[in-house]
Amino acid sequence: MAHASDGRSMEFKLPDLGEGLTEAEIVRWLVEVGDVVAVDQPVVEVETAKAMVEVPCPYGGVVTARFGEEGTELPVGAPLVTVAVGEAAADGPARERGAGDGAAPTPAAEPPAAEPKPEGSGNVLVGYGTSEAPARRRRVRPDRPAATGASGRANGRVRAVEPVGGAVGTAEPVDGPVPVISPLVRRLARQHDLDLRELTGSGPDGLILRADVEYALRAAAAQGGRTADREAGAGGAPAGAAGPAASPSDGTRVPLKGVRGAVADKLSRSRREIPDATCWVDADATELMRARTAMNASGGPKISLVALLARICTAALARFPELNSTVDTEAREIVRLDGVHLGFAAQTDRGLVVPVVRDAHARDAESLTAEFARLTEAARAGRLTPGELTGGTFTLNNYGVFGVDGSTPIINHPEAAMLGVGRIVPKPWVHEGELAVRQVVQLSLTFDHRVCDGGTAGGFLRYVADCVEQPAVLLRTL
Repeated sequence: MAHASDGRSMEFKLPDLGEGLTEAEIVRWLVEVGDVVAVDQPVVEVETAKAMVEVPCPYGGVVTARFGEEGTELPVGAPLVTVAVGEAAADGPARERGAGDGAAPTPAAEPPAAEPKPEGSGNVLVGYGTSEAPARRRRVRPDRPAATGASGRANGRVRAVEPVGGAVGTAEPVDGPVPVISPLVRRLARQHDLDLRELTGSGPDGLILRADVEYALRAAAAQGGRTADREAGAGGAPAGAAGPAASPSDGTRVPLKGVRGAVADKLSRSRREIPDATCWVDADATELMRARTAMNASGGPKISLVALLARICTAALARFPELNSTVDTEAREIVRLDGVHLGFAAQTDRGLVVPVVRDAHARDAESLTAEFARLTEAARAGRLTPGELTGGTFTLNNYGVFGVDGSTPIINHPEAAMLGVGRIVPKPWVHEGELAVRQVVQLSLTFDHRVCDGGTAGGFLRYVADCVEQPAVLLRTL
């Protein structure tokens, strides 16, 4: 979203990033006030409930104002930056920079009414373009308040607590980017309402590390304890008096937002709407493991185990299409889907995400292996796009990587089923009439009871187990 602010400056707003997202958190500014930006140059990195996204600005010129500090959550449509374009980029960077810092524009700065309007790039994210909107005045950003001691706040964060002697031991806040790289450090600071600009980093070039944040939190806790002791002594309370009982407000509160909030909303909706049931079976995976070893010994790209399991899933869904469906509650209809877009659960530093392999039914084991590897790497790096996290029709959940045997997972709404795979471990097993040590895995299927009965679900799971035990069964459908 971009709108004319005064005929020369363009106000660029946070666009709709797709998939119904309504807000995003500023992770890192990529430009400073006064920087010259090109058309479609990324100006800010934001984190939505689904992915990390670099947002490009559709105008070129001089950045005159930024709206929101790193760590701030903005709704879609809120201003991000203003950019002086055309002549303003050449003759007024200093004037525009003053407007971004809170100075009101003077009447002399008003542009001629007949000045041509700048053209946008034509580039579109989702839900916004670069066409002009009716002209209006630029937003004026108020001056940043100074620290006010123990109770002071600036930019929504608590300032440093004043020590006993009155001297402030932390550095003065400094304008500009905060020298932090790790999102975990930012999250830790946000959870404890700590202003990172007041810390001096111990890393290279002043980089703020997790140890710096933890040290500041311990120092603040110790200072708070001494203050509480002084107040208790002034009030005349007995030294041995028992304090008030713990209340529900005690402890640390973690906001349900971002990835964690999106997961919470989706799983809660699944529990409310889907009458799910789970069945499971143990299977002898020895022959599947041998088949994979033989495949990888023949040369060429290595085949992953999850790719073989995915190939088994697609073959089973072809035989039991009821499980590759969704329920249209408004129309009271079951919608059976033609293609299989296979989601798989991936645990990352940002939380649980479910990337989707498009057209999994049309891929062979090599193609599935490559796509799983690509999406997993993108998930860990936080580069998955909203399109790569949505549109799944069935989910494969390999919770065996966590060292557990079984689970009753929650269905990924609005899908109808999820196959769970436990760890593969040596166990005693009766094989060809004799007791032997075999590689055994537990398989579970959680399904929506509205789309099928237990017979269909049991048939699907039994077919999957048969393919795991005898991979040659798959040859019938190849």
